[in-house]
Amino acid sequence: MFRKIRIAILLLVLLFVALNTLTESVYPKQWRDSIQVALYPVNADGSEAAANYVNSLQQSDFEKIETFFDAQAHEYGLHVDRPFRFTLAPALNSVPPLINEHHGRMDIMWWSLKLRWFAWRIPKPPGPMVRIRMFLLYHDPARATQLPDSTGLQKGLLGIAHLFASDQQNGSNQVVLAHELLHTLGATDKYDLSNNQPNDPDGYAEPDKQPLLPQEQAELMAGRIPISTTQAVQPDSLRQVVIGPLTAREINWLK
Repeated sequence: MFRKIRIAILLLVLLFVALNTLTESVYPKQWRDSIQVALYPVNADGSEAAANYVNSLQQSDFEKIETFFDAQAHEYGLHVDRPFRFTLAPALNSVPPLINEHHGRMDIMWWSLKLRWFAWRIPKPPGPMVRIRMFLLYHDPARATQLPDSTGLQKGLLGIAHLFASDQQNGSNQVVLAHELLHTLGATDKYDLSNNQPNDPDGYAEPDKQPLLPQEQAELMAGRIPISTTQAVQPDSLRQVVIGPLTAREINWLK
């Protein structure tokens, strides 16, 4: 009898996890209304510069990202007023779990569980129900010229964006945040992991352009503007970025 009870409890837990995963992966991509996104700023390196920057952040600092997604969605015929709506949550005093640089499959699974546990314990901001939570880890640019890889998880609808604590790099910060946000909805990278070159054609903003190179804009999930077959540059702002058809299909903007 005790064994049957344990099996029943296990099955209920598995059913709950399965239903929760299905809800997380399917419901937000119905686009019946705006997806609410909570942004949690973090002083990632403990520096005074990052602390000052985090304390200066305002809700309006993220309006350009909302506007970008709104314009791109309308290009695909999605008639939702602001597909994403951001809420700037209070800054966190602790850094979320980060994945080890030399990680394997089990490391990723364990890190994912730790991140979800970390996020579960954080109060959601008041207002409409939050669907996606993004942790914004700000670094002093005087301490680091290159940041760790950012990431977005579809399971859990969570993202970690490593950003520079600098107004001069706000435009590139917005590109990184927008990129990781779409990862949480199942959008895939559109670049070659071995050299960071955008994939042709899915990673090109204008795959039919003649001549093809150089391109003038970046596809969001490629993250770079291809200049030649061996060279690509990062966009300075979302004004140089578009969402391509494959990405739009992955997030259910295009059937």
